[in-house]
Amino acid sequence: MSNEDRNITWQASSLSRQDRENNNGHHSRTLWFTGLSGSGKSSIAFALERYLHEQGVRSYVLDGDNVRHGLNKDLGFTAADRQENLRRIGEVCKLMVDAGVLVLSAFISPHDSDRAMVRSMFEPEDFIEIYVRCSIEECERRDPKGLYKKARRGEIPHFTGISAPYDVPQSPSFIIDTEQCTIEEAVQDIIQHLQQIGALHLPLKSGSVLTS
Repeated sequence: MSNEDRNITWQASSLSRQDRENNNGHHSRTLWFTGLSGSGKSSIAFALERYLHEQGVRSYVLDGDNVRHGLNKDLGFTAADRQENLRRIGEVCKLMVDAGVLVLSAFISPHDSDRAMVRSMFEPEDFIEIYVRCSIEECERRDPKGLYKKARRGEIPHFTGISAPYDVPQSPSFIIDTEQCTIEEAVQDIIQHLQQIGALHLPLKSGSVLTS
């Protein structure tokens, strides 16, 4: 521990996480969406956020591209930078969970070791890893941002699925196969899963807001 570290003290709030959860009427958790570019992580996360908002659940999406516009704009895409990117996001997720928020984090997070690093920051029940499964062929067919075309031309080095590996999660909390279900179905499946594991207790209102 450096001399500077010795001068840093954690300042405890008079409000606990339990206080905030009680006020919100639901538990706080981190939902960690992992999968290839184009698999549907962000689309599902934002649709889920809207659904939860309409049900009165405090939630917020942390998206890979959005975070790199500000908090992590100083980071590149080397292995070390990717790891630091996820470490920072993990720390932000911890703060938001303490604030009583259901955090929806959508990051490729291709390496088992990096996902394990983030998971280790949380109590087991607070980290829900959702593997958004989609074949590389389908992701490349969709290519919503044109990134696969650039990667094939060699314009994007270390591109996951093309010139860099993706470690398929071996024991995720939940799997969504976006080649087999719609975004609306994925959201409903996740809601049902959260209810089943006791992470969401609010009586959900009837009807869907996904197509409104």
